[in-house]
Amino acid sequence: MKSRFLLTSILGILLSAGICTAQSMLFKLIDYVDPLIGTAPSSTVSAIAHGEGTELLANTNPAIGVPHGMTHFSPQTRASERKCLSPYYYEDSILQGFRAGRWLNGSCTQDYGSVTLMPLCGPLSFVPTSEYRGSLFSHQLEKASPDYYSVNLERYNIFAELTGLQRSGIFRFTYKTEGIGHLVIQPNSDESKGFVEIDPVAQEIRGFNPVHRIYQGSGKFAGFSGFFVIKTSKPFKTFGTFNNSNLFESQKMISDQRNCGAYVSFLMKENEQLIVKIGTSFTSMDGARNNLSAEINQKDFDMVRAQSAAIWEKELSKIVVETESITDKTIFYTALYHNSLAPRIFNDVDGKYPEFSTGKIAHTTDHDYYCEFSMWDIYRATLPMNSIINPSLTADWASSMVQKYKSGGWLPIFPLWNSYTSAMIGDHVTAFLGDLLMKGIDNFDVETAYEAMRKNAFESSEIVNPDEYKDGMGRRALLSYLKFNYIPMEDSVWDAFHKQEQVSRTLEYAYDDFVLYQVAKLLNKPESDALKRRSNNYKNVIDPETAWARGRRADGSFINPFYPNLKAFYITEGTPMHYTWYVPHDQEGLINLMGGEENYLARLDSMFTEDYYWHGNEPGHQIPFLFNYAGAPWMTQKYTRKIIREEYATGPGGLCGNEDAGQMSAWYLFASAGFYPVCPGVPQYVLGSPIFDRATFHLENGNSFTIIALNNSDENCFIQSATLDGMPYNKSYINHRDLLEGKTLVLIMGNKPNKAWAVEQNSRPYSLSR
Repeated sequence: MKSRFLLTSILGILLSAGICTAQSMLFKLIDYVDPLIGTAPSSTVSAIAHGEGTELLANTNPAIGVPHGMTHFSPQTRASERKCLSPYYYEDSILQGFRAGRWLNGSCTQDYGSVTLMPLCGPLSFVPTSEYRGSLFSHQLEKASPDYYSVNLERYNIFAELTGLQRSGIFRFTYKTEGIGHLVIQPNSDESKGFVEIDPVAQEIRGFNPVHRIYQGSGKFAGFSGFFVIKTSKPFKTFGTFNNSNLFESQKMISDQRNCGAYVSFLMKENEQLIVKIGTSFTSMDGARNNLSAEINQKDFDMVRAQSAAIWEKELSKIVVETESITDKTIFYTALYHNSLAPRIFNDVDGKYPEFSTGKIAHTTDHDYYCEFSMWDIYRATLPMNSIINPSLTADWASSMVQKYKSGGWLPIFPLWNSYTSAMIGDHVTAFLGDLLMKGIDNFDVETAYEAMRKNAFESSEIVNPDEYKDGMGRRALLSYLKFNYIPMEDSVWDAFHKQEQVSRTLEYAYDDFVLYQVAKLLNKPESDALKRRSNNYKNVIDPETAWARGRRADGSFINPFYPNLKAFYITEGTPMHYTWYVPHDQEGLINLMGGEENYLARLDSMFTEDYYWHGNEPGHQIPFLFNYAGAPWMTQKYTRKIIREEYATGPGGLCGNEDAGQMSAWYLFASAGFYPVCPGVPQYVLGSPIFDRATFHLENGNSFTIIALNNSDENCFIQSATLDGMPYNKSYINHRDLLEGKTLVLIMGNKPNKAWAVEQNSRPYSLSR
């Protein structure tokens, strides 16, 4: 890790001295990715000012494998699958093993169905803590890349390497000391469940770790397990099982005991390598074995690593940025790596997968089936970014959503662990599906998708089936929302993980209704007029007296006392000030509620001048781009550049809050390239201030969209003028179709705002009220 930072520093010195240029370095794009960014507490400006508890942790881990893989492989410094506990923290000094898991990278969720492998030599030990199995390790000797991780286990003098593909991985353990070597295998079940079986004849260890739900249905069996099959390059000399510190020598099987697992032992020569291959599945041990055979089979470690690296290079090369700054490239391509981990494929190579919410084995033939949609986070920028660079993949994601609806009867709100959760607020699967349709991505079952979205918007499972409602199906507090056109304080929303938060729910439902209105209009559905009216429901929780979002009772009165800059129970993960700006579809209407553009801009500016803006959580990510809606795009240029420079960095603390399945990084990808999807569902992107001299998006249709920034620097962050395919361009947004057609946007940059560029009403992004 430190060697990577030292290299970055040396290259920076060489660049500044003119000794070499970025073009002469011939780096592959994967060389710029640092998976250790975000593995320590955030050290950026707004994180220190506003973050607390788990919000100070980006919660990333060095996930090794391929984009959107079923399983990623990671070093483990924390043994539990407990919520909000990443497998790896940079500041930990003890390594407990190497995990094959499904941690939703950068989130405050939980891992599931995982298994950990740990090589040992000498006396056997099973408990993963430092006084037992764990080993000291040095970051000086640690290497991390999307395709590869290596570290020296100081306690055992073992050099460990790992790499992986979509459903399988391979480990190479070099035992530097002659003697008895061991491999410990442990399912990471916090519920004292799990099964491990040793087959000495086949040189195979196999088993499973049952998956349990959290949020709605917390603690219930999710209906499926994480299965694994492990094969070793050497026959076992001895073997056995364990629970806690209890050893059961020669026992071949153990299940459903606290901290249980298995071990196999070998006679190792000095510097001899043990090769360990692992296949994973969510259907069965046969599925795991077949996945291993299909993906790795007889390939050696270096072949698998080369294949993984090639897959990553293809993914990263979909966006090519040009700059002399190695640091900027490192942050950018690490962000693209983080943006490419979730959602994850769920089906085996033969198409089998556990059906959503039931666990019954189903089969997909025309598309891969995906899970892990952290929807409240990723609908904003992660999914829109993929709709640009991976539209066919996003169509598979949409098909997976339709299949979930068919399986469970309701479109999920926040589908994790292949189950309903209703963990967060809103109904943003609708935003995702609607955004695809408005961009012309419709190669999925559109009619069934609309049926599902409409059901969520107009029907309440609270009436249809109260048990289903408690289990997470359908919109929370929909009955109140339909009755009052907002959710009053009297509705405490107890049947949810996030309770209350009535104002935030109202604002988010109004936006989701707007996206569904766009789709209904596109498909000529009769609900379009009603949905358009509901799109204005945000107005019902903006207090006319203060023009801030504010809790409102059923009788229409607003609650007291009221402190707009303090966190409130009726707001989700923020303050009324943060959430007032959550009207992505109608900033013109919000301008009117605030008494005009002058008041609007003064308030918006105060979010930054008075340090109210918090970049470390999602509700405010659109805020710096909103100046464009009131004819002041130079202020967006100023503040987006400031956020890029202050809230993203190299180093373990280089992310300013929970990565949240790619959203924090996706914001950077868009903003650093110069544009952002403020309102998914409207096929437009709001322009900011690009930090790169050139950013080229290589599209699936064969075209390439390019943004060129001339005379660009941190001082020259203001757009002076623009052309689109050589024609003068005077809009503070760009349409999605311009990207698809492969146009070139050229921005002339300067050190002073051009307050005449893109300020007219017809130069501003879409608003419902305009």
